[in-house]
Amino acid sequence: MARNKFDIDEELETPFNIANFKRCKKYIKNSASMLIIGAVLSLLATVFALCGPYFVKMVIDNIEKQQAAKTADIMPILLICGLYVLCVLLSEVCTYFRTIVTSKAGQQIIHEIRVDIFSHIQKLSFNYFDSRPRGKILVRVVHYVNNVADFLSNGLINIVVQFLTVFIIIFFMLSLDVKLSLIVLSGLPIFIIYMVLIRGRQRRAWTDHSAKNSNATAYVSESINGMQITQAFNREEINQGIYNTLLEKMRKAYLKAATINNSIPFIIENLSNFVRAFLYIAAIVLFANDQYSAGVIVAMGSYSSRFWGPIQSIGDIYNQLINTGSYLERIFDTIDEKVEIEDVPGAYDLPAIRGEVEYDNVTFAYEEGHNILENVSFKVKPGQSIALVGPTGAGKSTIVNILCRFYDIQKGAIRIDGHNIHDVTLKSLRSKMGIMLQDSFIFSGTIKDNIRYGKLDATDEEIIAAAKTVCAHDFIMELENGYDTEVNEKGSMLSQGQRQLICFARTVISNPAILILDEATSSIDTETEQYVQRGIEGMMQGRTSFMIAHRLSTIINCDTIMYIDQKGIMETGSHDELLSKGGYYHDLYTAQLMETEPTEHADV
Repeated sequence: MARNKFDIDEELETPFNIANFKRCKKYIKNSASMLIIGAVLSLLATVFALCGPYFVKMVIDNIEKQQAAKTADIMPILLICGLYVLCVLLSEVCTYFRTIVTSKAGQQIIHEIRVDIFSHIQKLSFNYFDSRPRGKILVRVVHYVNNVADFLSNGLINIVVQFLTVFIIIFFMLSLDVKLSLIVLSGLPIFIIYMVLIRGRQRRAWTDHSAKNSNATAYVSESINGMQITQAFNREEINQGIYNTLLEKMRKAYLKAATINNSIPFIIENLSNFVRAFLYIAAIVLFANDQYSAGVIVAMGSYSSRFWGPIQSIGDIYNQLINTGSYLERIFDTIDEKVEIEDVPGAYDLPAIRGEVEYDNVTFAYEEGHNILENVSFKVKPGQSIALVGPTGAGKSTIVNILCRFYDIQKGAIRIDGHNIHDVTLKSLRSKMGIMLQDSFIFSGTIKDNIRYGKLDATDEEIIAAAKTVCAHDFIMELENGYDTEVNEKGSMLSQGQRQLICFARTVISNPAILILDEATSSIDTETEQYVQRGIEGMMQGRTSFMIAHRLSTIINCDTIMYIDQKGIMETGSHDELLSKGGYYHDLYTAQLMETEPTEHADV
């Protein structure tokens, strides 16, 4: 099977970058109070829980003393048991409130990181989205942020609490006996050596799994978006095969990482059992002269067992730390992605405009060394309508895309009413334009919401008026709930023509000074086009308009028609002027006219 873009793993530039964790300070700082409260509650819960073995020792010792003295006093034992139950309850209460507090902190951190990454993504140029699968962007915003937030809200607290727990246990053990405490601690150097030996393999394994998971998620995202094409071309089995391959790679990567990770509790469990066994032997045989009480031996055994619990937790947290480092690198890689299209220093708001547009010696390329436009110059007077025609890929859409600054030009200047569009703010520039691109994108929500997207404060009357302008009102009213009909993402329940009409109404309602229609009627039938054309002509009155159309019948009334090809403007003039020249436009129009004429002799 040929290798595709979903087989390509994202690579980390550095093995482990502590700088990424330092950048998290602002997220931690905003939740610092909750994190501190969570840490205190965790510490209290641990202290109360660790009092248990000590109370057990006291009970056993008290029973031994009473047996030796041949007395029977139940009250001291009941008092100790009461204190033990109280500590258990206090530990559970602290744990409960700690969970609530850290959950709130985690959700706040998730919110802040997602706001940062999502707001930055919206500033990135079209080039960024053209060069990578949407799913790989999505997995960073959702999956990676969730894992990072969990570590910052719980992991940081846990690592502090677990270290303190280790020292508290050591304190309790030392208070019972130093010799036995040293036996318990003897297994710690072995564990540390093992962790140092596997840390590199552990990190690489989880990083590989993360990359394979990202690949599979990206493929699912693209497959869902292209499901109609998949079924139309009977690609189900092929796509299933590709997805199975990606899942198999993810499974193998996970099993490898899990095998390494699961070796940690295996080592800990065996060390714990070995140390505890040696502890009992030492207390009874090696240090028999010390005559340890049964209470001390039982308490030390309990503390020995509990000692390795936080040690294992620290190992798990270390693994989480490694994963978080790789997630953070990808998150900050997105946040650090250079914004190619942004306001220059000193950019000012574009004032109210008349609509004069000038291209001055403009050169543009999507990729360096492959110019789409070269030294293009023309001037459009306010209120003029300009049609751009020519072969596919000649640069018609590019001309309007660079006018909107979806891409920046490499050479020359574009001016609106004498203002260089590079010197004005993007928000003010695009607010003066009504743009309908080839992709008729419908957002999830109601039809009313989709039209209102062009003017967020539009009234219902304005929405209806815009729909009537583009002949969308009638079909909308035929839907189950009219303008309040819910449509899903991309409007799959609507026909392509209906989607374009709704997008057209969205453009109309913004009342732009400059109108851009990129294949605005490409998916509308000829009968509907006649109605829409009247709406277009009314909307174009008093506005500078750019129209891109392969269907030449929609642009014959434009003031100027430009034939775009060979990186520039090959011909310019009105419809009649260009036909009389007998050049490129004449040939294009004649060929299209012949395609639409009925065939005189048709087979029945």
